[in-house]
Amino acid sequence: MKNFISLLLLCCLLTPAVHAQDTYAQAENYFKQEKFSKAQPVFERYLKEHPNHRKTQEYLGDIAGYKKDWDTAMEYYKVLVDADNKSANYHFKYGGAMGMKALEISRIRAVTYIGDIKYHFEEAAKLDPNHIEVRWALVEFYIQLPGIIGGSERKAIKYANELGRISPVDGFLANGYIAEYSDRPKDAERFYKKAIEVGGSEHTYEKLANYYEKNNQPKEALETTSRSLKVHKRNQLNYQIGKIAAQYNLDAELGINSLQAYIKNHSAKDGVPKDWAYYRLAQIYKNLGKKATALQWIDKALAERPNFEEAKKEKERILAL
Repeated sequence: MKNFISLLLLCCLLTPAVHAQDTYAQAENYFKQEKFSKAQPVFERYLKEHPNHRKTQEYLGDIAGYKKDWDTAMEYYKVLVDADNKSANYHFKYGGAMGMKALEISRIRAVTYIGDIKYHFEEAAKLDPNHIEVRWALVEFYIQLPGIIGGSERKAIKYANELGRISPVDGFLANGYIAEYSDRPKDAERFYKKAIEVGGSEHTYEKLANYYEKNNQPKEALETTSRSLKVHKRNQLNYQIGKIAAQYNLDAELGINSLQAYIKNHSAKDGVPKDWAYYRLAQIYKNLGKKATALQWIDKALAERPNFEEAKKEKERILAL
């Protein structure tokens, strides 16, 4: 009996800890699933009991950032930086939260954040020579900031080249971004093409295609996206091809075939709803002067989404043919 009571007491003592651990683990699962409203109260309760638990502070800072509550995010990240000044990750997140806060306030107030943003980003880069994200942040920071308050293409290129030593494809993409921002279109095109040669990811093709669209080269954008489709075989690219064909009145047959393939193989992961594919098909048939067929497709788009404002305007244009 004595042993049984001892065992019972031990179980009673251990049970709350086990349940707490299970609850915390569940909160981490919620966080990974981006169910932040469920994770947050668990983390907050845990932090009250363990006020110096850094991972919980980081989780809560991240959740605040997701909600665009930059003041709260900054509070959590500052505590972390003060606790561990040698963590590149904490400096990066603190600087990033300040940067996002600066974008939401007046320019005069934003200027007061620049020195701290620069310090924490550069400190993160020094502490972790392989930190890709902070180098991308520094590229954007220096290239977008006016020269009068610290902007510098030279420094942006420096961090782009550091990126290139860590990840060649990121280096080419970063240099392409800088060249595009600085109105050096030929250099941008060259860097984006290099990124495709080295990496060949869907993102590299997308950057080059977007560059062509911005520079009024829709034919090249269409060709680039078509090449990406052959390599990556992602259904979403069928929509992109159809969109370019519709917007710029290019290769109607390719556009129609691509949009029909998109509709046939559509799933939620493709991102763009089918009503937009119907809308693009209507545009293509309008471009071809086939009014009746264009009306069929635009009506299909409106049947799917009656408040589709772009489709309503497109229908007016079709009826005016």
